[in-house]
Amino acid sequence: MFDNTDETSHVPAAVLRRVQAALDALVAAGGLAPDLDRSRVLVEPPRDASHGDLATNAAMVLAKDAGKKPRELAEAIAGRLAADPWVARVDIAGPGFINLTLKPEIWRAALRSALLAGSNYARGTPGGAPVNVEYVSANPTGPMHVGHCRGAVFGDALANLLAFVGRPVTREYYINDAGAQVDVLARSAFLRYREALGEDIGPIPEGLYPGDYLVPVGRALAARFGETLRHRPEADWLPEVRQVAVNMMMAMIRDDLAALNVRHDVFFSERSLIEGTDRVGETIAALRAEGKVYEGRLPPPKGAPPEDWEDREQTLFRTTDFGDDIDRPLKKSDGSYTYFASDIAYHAGKVGRGFDELIDVWGADHGGYIKRMQAAVTAVSGGRARLDVKIVQLVKLLRAGQPVKMSKRAGDFITLREVVDEVGKDAVRFMMLYRKNDAVLDFDLAKVIEQSRDNPVFYVQYGHARGRSVFRHARDVLDELPEDWKGPAALSLCLTGAPLDRLDDPGEIALMRSIAQFPRLIEAAAAAHEPHRIAFYLYDLASDFHAQYTRGGKDSPHLRFIMQDDPQLTLARLALVQGVITVLSVGLGLLGVDAPDEMR
Repeated sequence: MFDNTDETSHVPAAVLRRVQAALDALVAAGGLAPDLDRSRVLVEPPRDASHGDLATNAAMVLAKDAGKKPRELAEAIAGRLAADPWVARVDIAGPGFINLTLKPEIWRAALRSALLAGSNYARGTPGGAPVNVEYVSANPTGPMHVGHCRGAVFGDALANLLAFVGRPVTREYYINDAGAQVDVLARSAFLRYREALGEDIGPIPEGLYPGDYLVPVGRALAARFGETLRHRPEADWLPEVRQVAVNMMMAMIRDDLAALNVRHDVFFSERSLIEGTDRVGETIAALRAEGKVYEGRLPPPKGAPPEDWEDREQTLFRTTDFGDDIDRPLKKSDGSYTYFASDIAYHAGKVGRGFDELIDVWGADHGGYIKRMQAAVTAVSGGRARLDVKIVQLVKLLRAGQPVKMSKRAGDFITLREVVDEVGKDAVRFMMLYRKNDAVLDFDLAKVIEQSRDNPVFYVQYGHARGRSVFRHARDVLDELPEDWKGPAALSLCLTGAPLDRLDDPGEIALMRSIAQFPRLIEAAAAAHEPHRIAFYLYDLASDFHAQYTRGGKDSPHLRFIMQDDPQLTLARLALVQGVITVLSVGLGLLGVDAPDEMR
């Protein structure tokens, strides 16, 4: 029996080490130069599963530097790998890809590794540089809409994923509580305040926020200030009304996020950058001292002028020195700071807090802002810090294929809370991650609550529930199965007593192979900052599990998970089911989705 759990806990990584060992053997035999750069050598599942279990590009990426033809080098590497005790078959495809089929006992051992690890399967070792993930950061001017929802779920799942692989993660929300939009909020709230005092305010004027969500703010202002604000000039009442309105909007936003189980460690106020200590001015002064800020004029742009171009002498940041297309203004003509200046100071503060890896999750309309912000982070950190901006594309909200446009609460958009209340947290979170973040997402309120294979969140959750149900029914066959079958005692029973060599059906081996690929999937998703990969993987795993279950229930009764006349085979198959349950539970947890024991 093969039971090297240290190796089989991450099969692709272990096979990569075997490929490297084969290359070492070729070097020792004089067939390869010892100084070849092997950093691009990979081991990954082939696109077509019929080609084998894993494939390596070693010959393709090394042939040129080795002075050999890829196919010639592939044959030499394949000859070494064929002798490896893990390898059942080696094939060379096309110009030099090497496909490997591993012996079934490797996948059985990988299943044992997954069972031993339990909820820690694929979890990384704590360590590495801290990472700051800033997401949502919606303006505090009203309830969050469905577009904010996607960024919230993406950022939260990404933070979960990075923490799971061992990175120290800070989840941050940047409160845009400075600038014109919060002054409009204050004026809109003041109108509702007058309404709360009994005044007929008539239609909401153009340019103010019309939503009914500001009615409670007006009432709160009336309860707190009575008539005292009513006849004061705007300059007097605006700061107080603005603060109350922002605080109430943020409380509403926090409540909406809580409904999605989205949380943040830090809520950072933009206004704090300019009130009290002028951190924006300090940042500009520091950059000027380094020669990164100067007074000058911007040349006329080609085509349509950008929003921040002015033909005048002004304070400019040398963003072109750090990869941007043009230098950028830091002050407006009235002497106030540009949004960019505040954003530079904010990100400089992140670097000052010890973050060299920054991830910002932005909406679809901010793509043109990426280069300048990455230039700013490079400049303020002396090239030490890196900013990765993840754009989340638009969400098209549908109901049975028809667009949904109007909100009962906000008037002109659908709120996040309305969607969560209608279809539930799990459907929202999973489906917001079932497309790559930079692809437009169609979210159909009717489809996401269907109990069918066409509804991915149902199908994956049903896979977990179905696995749990197998254990409940298994008590009829295995008297020794403990009552607390979900706990460590049952898991230990599956591990110590299960004859995994009885698992030899191609469907069973395919499930074990999928389970074994989970650590590599997690590692790659974390490195690429792409949590959607987990959702795709879970759907495929659940599909394979349902297919195997169905095979045993119809055409092939000898493949049933519970065999009345063969307790030992039943025990082995329960170990396989437990492996599927483990991975589905871990994966769903990373996405912030529940893994139910039953579904009705």
